[in-house]
Amino acid sequence: MAENEVKKVSRLKKSGQGIVKLYKEVKAELKKVIWPNRTQLINNTATVLIFCLIVGAIIWVADFGFTKLAEVVFTR
Repeated sequence: MAENEVKKVSRLKKSGQGIVKLYKEVKAELKKVIWPNRTQLINNTATVLIFCLIVGAIIWVADFGFTKLAEVVFTR
């Protein structure tokens, strides 16, 4: 086989190598993640839930206000 000839590799073998490479890269990246401890997780979850309740209340008040405004405008 001459030096300048390209060695043919099947698509199946290439895709298998790609999957293995992807798995290794994902595993390496997950090792870099700083996972929260239990206290941080509880605090962050509580913060998100409280924020969701506040935003939900704001949307509810706005919806109620626009409903009443629409009733006043369209019933006259």
